[in-house]
Amino acid sequence: MTTMAQETVPGTLPGGTAVAEVRRHELAAFLRHRREHLAPEQVGLPRGSRRRTPGLRREEVAHLSAVGVTWYTWLEQARDIQVSVQVLDALARTLLLDPTERAHLFRLAGAADPTPATACPSITPALRAVLEQLEPVPACVQNSRYDILAYNRTYGLLLCDLDAVPPEDHNCMILCYTHEEWSSSIVHLEETRRLMAARFRATMAGHLAEPAWKLLLKRLRAESPAFCEAWDRHEVVAHRTKRKEFDNRHVGRITVDHTDLWLGPGLGPRMVTYVPADEVSRQRLEKLQAMALAR
Repeated sequence: MTTMAQETVPGTLPGGTAVAEVRRHELAAFLRHRREHLAPEQVGLPRGSRRRTPGLRREEVAHLSAVGVTWYTWLEQARDIQVSVQVLDALARTLLLDPTERAHLFRLAGAADPTPATACPSITPALRAVLEQLEPVPACVQNSRYDILAYNRTYGLLLCDLDAVPPEDHNCMILCYTHEEWSSSIVHLEETRRLMAARFRATMAGHLAEPAWKLLLKRLRAESPAFCEAWDRHEVVAHRTKRKEFDNRHVGRITVDHTDLWLGPGLGPRMVTYVPADEVSRQRLEKLQAMALAR
């Protein structure tokens, strides 16, 4: 069987200290508990008449996660081994961990979650209410990696049907370079792509060692020749207010002024707003909002 368990990743499960040993035992206990409380039917496996182990067997978790049985057994035995973020991601999926449990798994392993963020402390109920109150102005909250963390209904229909996009693709870089409907809605697409790649390069300078950033860059380079061309220019620009034009498939051409409202002292999460630049655009956004409300 091909496995991906032996990859060494800096910053995972440090050994040689009492704290590291405690974390390994906590991780082992957490994995055992989740495995033993997961029914085979929940992961598409037959229960069978001879099953005596509560929940899943270790070999079943290993097989579903594409890791070696011996290696996974060592992990549940709290042995001092190294764990890649890819393996942690596979285990989280196999064990059907919710976002809180997934975050706990990565914290115990001392690793950064490589997947696009789906939760952020800045996304409070009050902030979601602000997003709604801004309508018909399209607005969303993004982090510095361009993950879309929250958005109002008008934004959800501005460039594509964002509700229909898989959560792992809720990233403006991915959408701009790989999603046909999203990219076709951008009037000045080539310029937009170049500026986004340049801003991404400038921001990534402070995150070069982080797995989530490296995996996003790897995916973009693998899936988009246009991104590779823009990235290889080595251009860098700062965030700034800019007028944008979109061709919305429901209401037509919309001209807006893009503004970033930072939610903290650093260049982290920010609220992105698209204020209509003229009366025609405002009327079309109101129509778009009405369509979103009618769904």
